[in-house]
Amino acid sequence: MANVATHPQSAPTVHTAPALTAAEIAALALSLAHLGGGPQATTARRALHTLLDAAPHDDVVTTTLATLTAPLDASTSDRARVIAAAITEHRVVRLCYGDAGANVTIREVEPVTCLVHRDHWYLVGWCRMRRGVRAFRFDRILAVESTGLLARHRRADRYLPFQKRRTA
Repeated sequence: MANVATHPQSAPTVHTAPALTAAEIAALALSLAHLGGGPQATTARRALHTLLDAAPHDDVVTTTLATLTAPLDASTSDRARVIAAAITEHRVVRLCYGDAGANVTIREVEPVTCLVHRDHWYLVGWCRMRRGVRAFRFDRILAVESTGLLARHRRADRYLPFQKRRTA
């Protein structure tokens, strides 16, 4: 046969799932948070679940993965959208927040990232009221709005829990 190119058969390539950093997982989680329940969201969650299932997990991680890959309810999804935009644009948000004791405060927060731990989603950022890093449970954020003010750029990996700290 003239003009037919053939290629030698090669062994199939084995791909291993890449190791994701905590910051990458948080970014993927936030992106999935407001996709809703459509076919793209379902496929994306299944893909993330497959990536994260590559290694054995303890009960905490298993619960966290289930929370991470489940769609959020509509009102939480709306808040997640505002938070995601603020993180991307480095904008301060104003939260109406109810803590565990049902005390409600209005806080300005420089959002850095979001994370999922066990059954809950959290916004992690610099709380201007407390002058420190705080985590805010999504289900306790009663309302959120962008202030339009620029937030200081902060590296997400420095704000996530369970990070290995460098020793001096």
